[in-house]
Amino acid sequence: MSNEFEGKLLNKAAYVEDILKKYLPKEEGYISRVTEAMNYSLLAGGKRLRPVMMLEAYRLFAKDNSDESEVEPFVAAIEMIHTYSLVHDDLPAMDNDEYRRGRKTTHAVYGAGMATLAGDGLLNYAFETAIDGAIAGKDEKFLRALKVLSAKAGIYGMIGGQCADIMAENGSADAGSSFADEKAVLHFIDENKTGALIEASLMVGAIIAGADNEKVNLLEKVGSNVGIAFQIQDDILDIVSTQEELGKPIGSDIKNGKSTYVSLYGMEAAKDKVKELSEEAMDILKDIDASDSFLEELFNYLIYRKK
Repeated sequence: MSNEFEGKLLNKAAYVEDILKKYLPKEEGYISRVTEAMNYSLLAGGKRLRPVMMLEAYRLFAKDNSDESEVEPFVAAIEMIHTYSLVHDDLPAMDNDEYRRGRKTTHAVYGAGMATLAGDGLLNYAFETAIDGAIAGKDEKFLRALKVLSAKAGIYGMIGGQCADIMAENGSADAGSSFADEKAVLHFIDENKTGALIEASLMVGAIIAGADNEKVNLLEKVGSNVGIAFQIQDDILDIVSTQEELGKPIGSDIKNGKSTYVSLYGMEAAKDKVKELSEEAMDILKDIDASDSFLEELFNYLIYRKK
């Protein structure tokens, strides 16, 4: 990652951080413990990639009609949804990880019960926040954006991918599955568990900016490719990186018996797939006049990142 790009991404992440702070739940009264855990999770740092994508997609299509206050509630909501998914992923009943982004995970600090509630709270509060934004916007496009956000976060999106992921762990899926079945399940997991929120980020930003359905659908395909490539790269890094670099334990896929693109196809084929998906996504960006944009820089970074 070049110093110039890194500086741009840090500035955009800081901008998102300022937006998030406007929407934090108050730590007071009988709910103070759960809201404290929610805010601990939400302010754990990170590059704020999904809200940055949403803002950039909005800017790409809004141009002179830009009023970022209309997209800000959705920017906060997508990060709340993403954060809740991480809180739950880290729980003992899921991946059982004690470190995330270089510090203790929510359940390691607050206990598994309160971490579960914090994740639940973030998910629900995300929709409270987005709905408030939609009501203030008074336009049908906000309902379309809410529909995309809810579908991509739900059983036909991220949660569906997480379900398939758990079923595939340690052979709990059909033991007689063929290689083709395993390939299909893995694609479904990567498309939904990782790709769905990236797709949502791009689509919601474009919808609120007033993009037409064709452009929104093209961005959905870009998000799918980037999400799958991102997850394959994550699987690669889980093998070749270090805990210090990643900010979380490595080797968890092997430890948990997870099927990954690397385990199914081998390291070289995994790297080739990342390249193929990346090139297709970049071609689509050219078709919608988004090449040489920050989105293109961001996707190249995500797909070929080292940590």
